[in-house]
Amino acid sequence: MDSSKAVKIVEEYFDGLRKIRLSGGSTDERSNYEPLIKFINAIGSTVRPKVFCVGELGDQGVRHPEIGLYTINQIQQGKPRAGQKPERGIVEVKSVRENMETMSVSDQISLYRRHYKVVLITNFREFRLVASDSNNLSVRVDSETFILAGNEEEFDILLKQPREFAQRVGLSLFEYTTRVICHQSVLADPKDVAWLLASYARDGLARVEMADDSLMLETVRSTLEESLGLRFDEVKGKRFFHSTFIQTLFYGLFSAWVLWARMGAKKDEKPLFSGGYITNNFNWRESARYLRTPVLSALFQQLSGPSGFQPYGLAEVMDWTVAALDRVDKASFFSKFSEGDAVQYFYEPFLAAFDPKLRKELGVWYTPPEVVKYMVARVDKALKEDLNVEDGLAGENVYILDPCCGTGAYISEVLRRIDANLRKRDPSALVAAKVKQAA
Repeated sequence: MDSSKAVKIVEEYFDGLRKIRLSGGSTDERSNYEPLIKFINAIGSTVRPKVFCVGELGDQGVRHPEIGLYTINQIQQGKPRAGQKPERGIVEVKSVRENMETMSVSDQISLYRRHYKVVLITNFREFRLVASDSNNLSVRVDSETFILAGNEEEFDILLKQPREFAQRVGLSLFEYTTRVICHQSVLADPKDVAWLLASYARDGLARVEMADDSLMLETVRSTLEESLGLRFDEVKGKRFFHSTFIQTLFYGLFSAWVLWARMGAKKDEKPLFSGGYITNNFNWRESARYLRTPVLSALFQQLSGPSGFQPYGLAEVMDWTVAALDRVDKASFFSKFSEGDAVQYFYEPFLAAFDPKLRKELGVWYTPPEVVKYMVARVDKALKEDLNVEDGLAGENVYILDPCCGTGAYISEVLRRIDANLRKRDPSALVAAKVKQAA
């Protein structure tokens, strides 16, 4: 959805709460249900399948939650199904004066969580997702939060200017709520995975931009400047550095997850890739063991340890992201492309969702592997037939320049072509070439 429309939905929600609270005739809780339900329904209409609210749920043996989150698929049969659980969980609403931490560990919420698996708790000024692992309903494993105001007085002040308030936090709240109502959905489409990771990445970026730069972050800045051969100067450069830092984290996380799916094998599990198997749980804190790029490995080691990154709260965001990756239907997801193209395929839709303006400025466009192979093959053929370079791209006097390398799709294909050319001439040629280069 267009960001301006998302912000408008949040503005209408804030304005609805403002009018009710200023009326002087409202209750602390029940009077505010209407704008909340309208808000969730507006967001639910943008996802597939659509999600809608049912207020005042009937008793299913665990009392009466305020709101149930049903999908349109649950009413396709055209007749009521008594006692049907809401597919996307429930919403438990309390007064703006209630303490969210106390609510989230209450016996009532534990009961709801075991029965419905996903519970969104809100006192209007704060939202908290409490969810259970599908295989272990007794353990609280997820707790995404979104805080609008620290107390009732602060919340009322912010609501006095709903437009300005929405301009500041609207897009983030819209995306948070979207993630919540989709928390039970299975992910298979690469674009959906890219959007979800980009949404968490924007949360991470917001945290970094709100905090003061630490010595640890300055060290990362120097390392990236050295690796990329550029400098992040002045205000615009600082913003670009923060964006680059978060992108690097999430590209690294996704890359480690892809490698884990192939290499983190248990022999008793179903094979996903040729020669590899998938495991049940990916732990981002072990990402360094999968990443062969020294900068990425060092970054994840620092992030997972007691380092200067703690004030940014990035570990929490990474935990949320991994919980989302656990919902990916890996067999279906990886069937969309070959294993080696996963990161390249992910890069463009992620950047388009994370920062569309930056993507346009950088000219980042995904090139299908078939196009890459064709272009590299044509250059190789031209070298052999038109320029009489017997080994084509493998020729000793051939130099490869890719000024827009991106994720390295062309470089990778060139290396594969060089390997094929040398092996075609002499199976031992590649080994000889390596020995000559090492010498």
